[in-house]
Amino acid sequence: MADHPQNGAAPDKDRGAAFWDAKFAASDYVYGTRPNAFVADQSYLLNPGSRVLAVADGEGRNGVWLAAQGHKVTSIDFSPRALQKAAALALGRSVALRTVCADLLDWDRPADTYDAAAMTFLHLPPDHRRPVLAGIARTLKPGGLLLAEGFAPAQVGMPSGGPRDPALLYDPEVLSDELAAVGLAVVQCAVAEVTLSEGRGHNGPAMVTRLVARKPEEKA
Repeated sequence: MADHPQNGAAPDKDRGAAFWDAKFAASDYVYGTRPNAFVADQSYLLNPGSRVLAVADGEGRNGVWLAAQGHKVTSIDFSPRALQKAAALALGRSVALRTVCADLLDWDRPADTYDAAAMTFLHLPPDHRRPVLAGIARTLKPGGLLLAEGFAPAQVGMPSGGPRDPALLYDPEVLSDELAAVGLAVVQCAVAEVTLSEGRGHNGPAMVTRLVARKPEEKA
């Protein structure tokens, strides 16, 4: 989970993965080991023992926490080093975590598999973001939820992290339209002013877009 435009999917997968492997090479956890606050706050929406996909999960802070709540979690990222640290974090907390090393643009996207997906600070160019959202929509079961947080356009110029290209940021109206286009219904999507405390990677006042979306139930 990170604020680089090539996290999870990239025009040059090997170069993008190498960037993140280098970023995650240190022994500390760049974005901390606590879950994203919004994901944790909204996790009450999940049924016990849900199958959850932690999207671009980096060093595993969301996936491991969700697993510790009793969910069956798959953590996907394209950085092998990040997933090694995610597995170590899971082992240290005695929880089961399945890891998948894959590019979100070309992973296998099993249909109707997950009860929920969690995605934080995955910032992609629009022509990559849309197919990634489509893949998430495909892999959710009918009724499945997407919980997401990312930097809003108003984040530009703030010191707490995030890309500086507005096209990579989450405008609620644009994001809502993109979700509708892939068949996800927005439950909430709004900008919030928060104070981030997520390791050395995200720290301080920030403007974020927070999202809950649902895949419609199949009609009888």
